[in-house]
Amino acid sequence: MKLSIKDRINKSIKASKANVFVRSDFKKFGGYDQVGRALKEVIEAGNLVKMGYGVYSKAEKSALSGKPIPIATITEAGLMVMNKLGVKADVGYFARLYRDGKTTQIPMKEVIAVEKPITRKIYFGKRVLEYEKYK
Repeated sequence: MKLSIKDRINKSIKASKANVFVRSDFKKFGGYDQVGRALKEVIEAGNLVKMGYGVYSKAEKSALSGKPIPIATITEAGLMVMNKLGVKADVGYFARLYRDGKTTQIPMKEVIAVEKPITRKIYFGKRVLEYEKYK
């Protein structure tokens, strides 16, 4: 029995160590429209959540609402997507200060530093990833 595109995508997601995917990760399963329809079904089933144009994350059920939420944070998703797109990126300036132990202030905004201008919007709910110039 031949697996449907939806089943092949689900199998690929479960087997993958990555938590974030871009649409091109699924192009081997069929045409653009076919993959789009299959991804929509996978999202409705709660296995993936959409985090922007062509950006998807593995999902888990929220303990509070029972709705699917991304496994990866917005910052993690942004860094993984930039890596897949071949763009040099790191966490934002204030997050780097916190990570390196130079401050105890925890940054509240989701920010990543990128080497070139990016227009791709990565979000979940009301939280939106912001970009700054890589220094």
